Amino acid sequence: MQNNNKQFSGNWAVILGGSSGFGFAAVEKLARHGMNITVLYRETAAAERELKARLAEIAAVNQVTIDPYNINALDAVARTAFIEQFATGKKQKVKLLLHSIARGNLKPLVKDGDKEALTQEDIQLTTYAMATSMLDWTKDLLAADLFHTDGRIIGLTSEGSTKYWEGYAAVSIAKASLESLTTYMAVELAKYGLKTNLILAGITATPSLKRIPDSERLIEHAMARNPSGRITKPEDVANVIYLLCTDEAAWINGTVIHVDGGEHCR
Repeated sequence: MQNNNKQFSGNWAVILGGSSGFGFAAVEKLARHGMNITVLYRETAAAERELKARLAEIAAVNQVTIDPYNINALDAVARTAFIEQFATGKKQKVKLLLHSIARGNLKPLVKDGDKEALTQEDIQLTTYAMATSMLDWTKDLLAADLFHTDGRIIGLTSEGSTKYWEGYAAVSIAKASLESLTTYMAVELAKYGLKTNLILAGITATPSLKRIPDSERLIEHAMARNPSGRITKPEDVANVIYLLCTDEAAWINGTVIHVDGGEHCR
């Protein structure tokens, strides 16, 4: 009888942006359930040393393999090289592709005092980083026949896709694009056994949130309107990522799932 605590043994997760926040929380959660993981990130040498030590500890405690890759996940050449290496190592099959890249430009639409305005390039780069790069990774993993026959693709959106936050325009455009993309991926990739979903997390004190202007006010506002009396934690989101990887979640496809303790209800 299978040990439910290790139900993902033999499977792999590819996590794009796994050095902190939701991505790192997912590493911790999935490893506890037997998932082998490749973690892609961009960090300085000093930050990477600390990260590798933490990942090695998680791998040892849970008796799984965790492979760190300090590469630019948005670079086509780096992506191709990674996938070739991954395939050669016969680490298939990929049960989960988690897109947790937080890279975008935080500027107003027009120049405001000493704040430079968004350029078309800013918008395009942000949209690729936080939305359409998920499609490129999916297509390349699929072409290499690396996905599990019951695979999961999970991205992260935010309430800012439909609400105004100062300086968030480019990211908002990207998140709205990601939501549309998810609909099409859910339909067109279902025949390959892939389920594509998004998590819309409540306000969470991650490094990426802290880069948003006046983020402390966002946290205070979320605390005031959240019926659960607190803001969302990265582990709350990781728990749902885990749930979406289970066999019981195989019929969930093309959905935006609120993980916010009811914050969006107010």
